[in-house]
Amino acid sequence: MEAAAAVPAPEPFRPPASSVLSLDFAELKAKLATYLKPEDVGRVEAAYHFAASAHEGQFRISGDPYISHPVAVADIVADWHLDPQALMAALLHDVMEDTHISKQEIAERFGKTTAELVDGLSKLDKIEFRSQEEAQAENFRKMLLAMASDLRVILVKLADRMHNMRTLQCVRPAKRRRIASETLEIYAPIANRLGLNNLYRELQELSFEHKYPMRFRVLSRAIKAARGNRREVVGKVLQSIEERLPQWHIAAEVRGREKHLFSIYRKMAEKHLSFSQVLDIYGFRVIVRDVPACYLAMGALHSMYKPVPGKFKDYIAIPKANGYQSLHTTLIGPFGTPVEVQIRTAEMHHIAESGVASHWLYKEDEKTLTELQQKTHSWLQSLLELQSTSGEATEFLEHVKIDLFPGEVYVFTPKGRILSLLKGSTPVDFAYAVHTDIGNRCVACRINGDLMPLRTELRNGDQIEIITAAHANPNPAWLAYVRTGKARAQIRHFLKGAQQEESVTLGERLLNQALRPHGLTLGQISTFAWDRFLRDRGVRSKKDVFADVGLGRRLPAIVARRLAQAQDQESGRPDVIKPKPAGAILIRGSEGIAVQLARCCQPIPGDPIIGVIRKGQGLEVHLHDCPVASKVRGDRGRWVDVEWEAGEDRLFDVTIRVLTKNVRGVLARVASAIADADCNIQNVSMDNEQGGLYTAMNLTVQVRDRMHLARVMRGVRRVPEIVRIARPKSDARA
Repeated sequence: MEAAAAVPAPEPFRPPASSVLSLDFAELKAKLATYLKPEDVGRVEAAYHFAASAHEGQFRISGDPYISHPVAVADIVADWHLDPQALMAALLHDVMEDTHISKQEIAERFGKTTAELVDGLSKLDKIEFRSQEEAQAENFRKMLLAMASDLRVILVKLADRMHNMRTLQCVRPAKRRRIASETLEIYAPIANRLGLNNLYRELQELSFEHKYPMRFRVLSRAIKAARGNRREVVGKVLQSIEERLPQWHIAAEVRGREKHLFSIYRKMAEKHLSFSQVLDIYGFRVIVRDVPACYLAMGALHSMYKPVPGKFKDYIAIPKANGYQSLHTTLIGPFGTPVEVQIRTAEMHHIAESGVASHWLYKEDEKTLTELQQKTHSWLQSLLELQSTSGEATEFLEHVKIDLFPGEVYVFTPKGRILSLLKGSTPVDFAYAVHTDIGNRCVACRINGDLMPLRTELRNGDQIEIITAAHANPNPAWLAYVRTGKARAQIRHFLKGAQQEESVTLGERLLNQALRPHGLTLGQISTFAWDRFLRDRGVRSKKDVFADVGLGRRLPAIVARRLAQAQDQESGRPDVIKPKPAGAILIRGSEGIAVQLARCCQPIPGDPIIGVIRKGQGLEVHLHDCPVASKVRGDRGRWVDVEWEAGEDRLFDVTIRVLTKNVRGVLARVASAIADADCNIQNVSMDNEQGGLYTAMNLTVQVRDRMHLARVMRGVRRVPEIVRIARPKSDARA
């Protein structure tokens, strides 16, 4: 990354004679002069004139000149004491998007770094997307990846969003709600993740006001009414704390604060409380000299008011991921009112308010980085990793959103290292947090020395040991309970890769079968015919076509017809060709993701079967008389002839229903008969029929083929108490 000093001073932009500094920029210039060199202030002023000229004649919805917006963004950025490049990018952030100015022109006038920052902030307007959501997701992806290489991109973007939120009242209500939701879901959590606490709170408040205006007004009035009633309590607590701390020889600054509207609203919504039930709308902040004084102050407060059990949190010993450090405790104050207190040092307070903006995070030597910088750096790297494993922009955004929502649990590795995970995380999340390979090879886990299921929710202080196996693979069922974006992205990435390979193989077989009525095989389709087909359909390669056919996204009969037409045009073959019988696709039953045996009818080798192409899922194999499969019989393009391949040596699950007399020991005799037929029972469920005279058993057994199942059923029939045994028909509603 270019350092600020390395950028050569550009030739100053000469504004028109009529151009003068606006009052807003004059105030900004005075602010910049407090921490920037005069020559740097001059470069920022040149960027202002350039932006003012580019936006001349443009106005905001409010009627203000457009240049007022970039100046306001630069003013917010200046509060964080950002460097000249970030300030110039703030002033120029809309010129590429809204005017004829190019990135090259910005680079020539203001340096390559500034141009890169402006480009990272510009939307992808020139690309066509299928939907507003996809366009928005792609814009976020671009911005977040630009942020991963230079943190100033997101800081300027957050300042941009902050000013837009402050002036949102001029926008039509529907758009206002959409922007407020987007801010609440994306920008506020990013500000929190970077430790920009003041910005985070203000974005939340403004989003709440614009997304739920009526709730905001009602809650505001309620708090104003309650303020007078609780002023006595707050004054008494404040006075008590200020008197008690000096008695313990603790020099401290004590501040009372009212909780923010959105945090009160969220507490009411999450815990289903009315406003009168939310007692702790006031909090106190105690700022002391050093870390030992924090713990001493905690003792002083606990000696004065009783602490609420389970409400003490030590974020000094274990800081939050965004670098936040404080002691939190809730006390029972006067009249039984809960009082929340935060205790921290002045440095911790500075980081809590300014976060990562208080420490510059450029590509320095990692040894010189602070702990906060290292955490932010590792998070930015995780964004790049999520990008590489996420297929589409919407998927990437989903994974990022998962990781942005607050709430953490702290767990230990077997060697005592602390890992911070999202609340609700499981051992699978932990495994992927340690390393992707450990996650992919995970088979079991020990929590605090005990073997536990992989879906167990982790709690603070748990010690986790992951057990791996060399040939293990991620299980699709993990997606139902993993919480972290990294785990979700890696599991999906692996499954997509495996599914892609299987789908290509299956698609090739399906297409070969569909070409036979046209007198062709895949080997006979010329390169020219393939090129014509790929060009006309906008597909990149043959492999993509095979994968789409295998996954049911394209029907093999239609692709075969188009390929045959392309072949006719290329080679001049005669139009009428005597169709050849199409052979059936051979099924082993162990293909994996691309070929699945239907659960509704549970086909096994020896059964007459039919294949149904399910969109996005591949080939599903059913019994030929399955009611579910019969629904697509009329759609010839969606079903294919399939047959069992001989010699497959594996076990298949199948359900049999047995009706027996309700006598003692009958289950044991049925199980013994099944075992004698060299068969294993996977699952048993039972219910009574005809007032308890009979018992109906549903047994899932494992058999090699239809002949093996017949032997099992013959063996069960010999049990004297058996009334009826059958293989149940699938339900069309399945």
